Amino acid sequence: MNLTQHVCCCRVGKDERAPDFVFLAHVVDMMASMHVPFVLRSCSSTPFGNHLALLPFWPVAFAFMLLMWCCSKTFLVASYRLRGNLHQTWTVPRYGFQYFIPAAKKGINQQIELAILRADRMGVRVLSLAALNKNEALNGGGTLFVKKHPDLRVRVVHGNTLTAAVILNEIPSNVKDVFLTGATSKLGRAIALYLCRKKIRVLMLTMSSERFLKIQREAPAEFQQHLVQVTKYQAAQNCKTWLVGKWLSPREQRWAPAGTHFHQFVVPPIIGFRRDCTYGKLAAMRLPKDVQGLGYCEYTMERGVVHACHAGGVVHFLEGWDHHEVGAIEVGRIDVVWKAALKHGFTPV
Repeated sequence: MNLTQHVCCCRVGKDERAPDFVFLAHVVDMMASMHVPFVLRSCSSTPFGNHLALLPFWPVAFAFMLLMWCCSKTFLVASYRLRGNLHQTWTVPRYGFQYFIPAAKKGINQQIELAILRADRMGVRVLSLAALNKNEALNGGGTLFVKKHPDLRVRVVHGNTLTAAVILNEIPSNVKDVFLTGATSKLGRAIALYLCRKKIRVLMLTMSSERFLKIQREAPAEFQQHLVQVTKYQAAQNCKTWLVGKWLSPREQRWAPAGTHFHQFVVPPIIGFRRDCTYGKLAAMRLPKDVQGLGYCEYTMERGVVHACHAGGVVHFLEGWDHHEVGAIEVGRIDVVWKAALKHGFTPV
């Protein structure tokens, strides 16, 4: 049985060999639930798209969503090998919209907690939380689990340090000011604090003066002047570098001047309405060339490309770092993680 066949018929905890690294994802939506190797292998081998051919299967996908909501546990989706180590993607049986239902919060955290404990028992060395599984409002970016289980052997990471590094390294070196939405989020905070130390003026869009001032006080006194609170999109009508951490409507995008580039760390990514502007993709990195058995695409990414938080977890594993990466991003570690990723053969997309 080859690796792809092995992945398709195995369940978490039933593999002949315990994985060394786990990326803990969740289902995005109904259509994306069919983009997995054990449902439509040919479909999952190409980047995800809302193909019309999948629409007839929507009722079946809906039925499976209800079934998973009632009685499913975390399951194995796919795996690959890197330098003799087994890496697996597990999926929490919850869909993106369910993370915004207050009554579902407890159940989702229980699913994530059980997956972490199972990984710990299996001897997994690093477990990386994907997307909404590390939502700050849900579990404090993973802090909830490491505080509740202080004796975990598995290292829990959110991978957002590398996500921040990827976004920051996309910004041209001659940029003098940027407009930042989602400015007080975990990633927004880290990006703002990093850029202000480079003497780049950061227009931070937020209505909360309290949250803005809290972040500004974290910056060294001599760099605090480079962080500027703005409350309207009009404030950025002369700024051509937009860092988007919050979804933008067509009306909001119109305030960007012609020639603006939109760097994105918002899920789902914004729709490019402006023909006179350019739009970046979600932060991602290409896996090292010696990866083996990768027969699927991670959501909308090309084959061999993974989200930056996935790559961040792998770097954590390859470096053998012994700390949990949860909660707020350590700004001082952004360059450290970036250099480590390049050293191990990861490349920007």
